Amino acid sequence: MCTNPQSPLLTTLVNTLRDATVPSFVFRHTIKEITKLLLNEALKDMPTRAKKIATWQGEMEVECIDESSIMVVSVLRAALPMHEAVIETVNNAVSGFLGIKRDEKTHQSKLYYDRAGDCSGKTVIVVDTMVATGGSVCDAIDIVKQKGAKTIKTLHVIGSPEGIKQIEERYGDVEIFIAQIDRGLDENKYIIPGLGDAGDRAYNTF
Repeated sequence: MCTNPQSPLLTTLVNTLRDATVPSFVFRHTIKEITKLLLNEALKDMPTRAKKIATWQGEMEVECIDESSIMVVSVLRAALPMHEAVIETVNNAVSGFLGIKRDEKTHQSKLYYDRAGDCSGKTVIVVDTMVATGGSVCDAIDIVKQKGAKTIKTLHVIGSPEGIKQIEERYGDVEIFIAQIDRGLDENKYIIPGLGDAGDRAYNTF
């Protein structure tokens, strides 16, 4: 299932990313702001539990998400600002990292780094800034499924209809949350109009 929330604010933030003149720190910050809006959508159905806290009026029982039941797994490197946004918001979430690179000739994805631990019983949030063919996201989903993920949700800033369709067809139980679905892919499997290379733009590695 794909959720594509629409609002003037999200539209403005996505179009800020499209502007090739924005500096890298603005690019990263904007990705983080979009991620927090998507995260709110993704966690709407998360159960809460009672927790006692100390307030200025004394002890008080409140309802909170069990943050330790959440694991965020990012696809390096473009997703790092998204990862930061999640752990800034859900402070006690567990972190995992996957290095997945696309072969520019075959357009197939390849895993080169796996630092995602045991996912047993966790709600795993896979973050990947852009979904082009969907190959990297599908690889990430396969990995966290093999590691025992209870529930899987994915967050993306931008994607293609082709990539979203592939994820939906392969994983009917995975919830996708994406800020913008663009027109499609060109002959090189790049998203059109897209953002350019999000990792390069986020970290000035041109």
